[in-house]
Amino acid sequence: MNYSELTNKTTNNFANSMGNGHSTDKSTYKSTGELNNKPANESTGRDKVDALIAKQASIAEKNNHIEPALYGKHNVKIGLRNSDGTGVLVGLTRIGDVFAYVMKNNTKIPMEGKLICRGIDISEMVQGFQKEKRFGFEECSYLLLFGELPNKRELEEFEQMLAENRELPEGFARDLILKAPSRNIMNKLARCVLAAYSYDENPDDTSIPNVIRQSIKLIAQFPTIAAYGYQALAHYYKGQSLYTHKPQPHLSTAENILHMIRPDCKYTRIEAEVLDLALVLHAEHGGGNNSTFTIHVVSSTGTDTYSAIAAGLGSLKGPKHGGANIKVMMMMDDVKENVKDWEDEEEIEKYLEKIIRKEAFDKSGLIYGMGHAVYTLSDPRAVMLKKKAGELAREKGFYNEFQLFERVEKLSPKVFCKVKNINKPMCANVDFYSGFVYKMLNIPVELYTPIFAIARISGWCAHRIEELVDGSKIIRPAYMNVEVPRGYVPMNERE
Repeated sequence: MNYSELTNKTTNNFANSMGNGHSTDKSTYKSTGELNNKPANESTGRDKVDALIAKQASIAEKNNHIEPALYGKHNVKIGLRNSDGTGVLVGLTRIGDVFAYVMKNNTKIPMEGKLICRGIDISEMVQGFQKEKRFGFEECSYLLLFGELPNKRELEEFEQMLAENRELPEGFARDLILKAPSRNIMNKLARCVLAAYSYDENPDDTSIPNVIRQSIKLIAQFPTIAAYGYQALAHYYKGQSLYTHKPQPHLSTAENILHMIRPDCKYTRIEAEVLDLALVLHAEHGGGNNSTFTIHVVSSTGTDTYSAIAAGLGSLKGPKHGGANIKVMMMMDDVKENVKDWEDEEEIEKYLEKIIRKEAFDKSGLIYGMGHAVYTLSDPRAVMLKKKAGELAREKGFYNEFQLFERVEKLSPKVFCKVKNINKPMCANVDFYSGFVYKMLNIPVELYTPIFAIARISGWCAHRIEELVDGSKIIRPAYMNVEVPRGYVPMNERE
């Protein structure tokens, strides 16, 4: 089943099920496509405009190209990366950290990866709440926001605050989501976050108590906005009946997501546990990742919480950041279609060679989900999610496919070494298994990146608070102008 079929199958399953909640027949509204249709006689004018824009785009591309050699000449850290691939040090944080190697005699020595949140190894936290048979995302959010683990009473109070804020303001869902659907739920999230500014009686106050209040509200409401955004998308763009379910105050974040996106509101305990784990593993990843750094940069201007979080959403939407698990699923669909025997490692290896040689799949030469900018021997998030993915695969009847993922993970480093003649550590990152987990949970692909945002909002808010507490200056790096000086040319002398 390819990516498009996966999307359609998920939506059809959604439509063919009956559920509790409110239903609106599609005939009640005109589709967005009907509203935007243009008369046929306007097509010629559009063609002329398109041709003009294409010409202008070519000029813009030519005049914005910078010779690569100039970056080396001026010692520019492209992508804020050092020559050894590490990030340029631009700040200090107490929130999160990633350990993937040790430096010895100016040489990187690979090590098993560790993700640290507020000084605590995330694997220890996961073991802790899973051993006690609790959901962990709320505890993780508390730790990120306040810097300390909550006791039982503090966690219950925090969970109660989230529960009280999960529902959207009166008319918000109707006016901002259902009446204005979007094909991309990340855009819908960003629009709703900016709109939330108007529903806040004190939106511009950047005092820490007020920002914490805003943070709790956003953490609570992100799942509701995303769920309703998907229901609107399925209704307007896929012709399905519209179902909306209110969030339930007694449910965890993971449980509420499954409750709100499924027509019958039903889910199993292991389904909720796996999604909860995915949320915990995506909540924080240090201050240098693109979206979190964006939060720091925008917060350093003194702007409001809603503007800062909307900027983070814009960053995460980018396919180089938040959409990697979708590319993994597309690639694996391609592998499944072209590898006849999923247990034949030799056949799998040969097809991976074709992918790396740019002869198969999208011809990018990339095996998506393999390798990481920081992690070397292992990504701890992938290790933990893989374990739960295996349990879920057995329950859901996907174990053969899970084993194919394992074989691709196992063979990819060997194939890269063989084809590229590069002998460096390569591990599966969290994106390699997260999309597969969401597929088994019957979560629509349109929600993959929004779920990332639902998790990362806790980390973003924590980093915003840190920037407001300790950031003394607006973040302003330098760009060197390398354009050749020239004089102004009068209109009648131009070509």
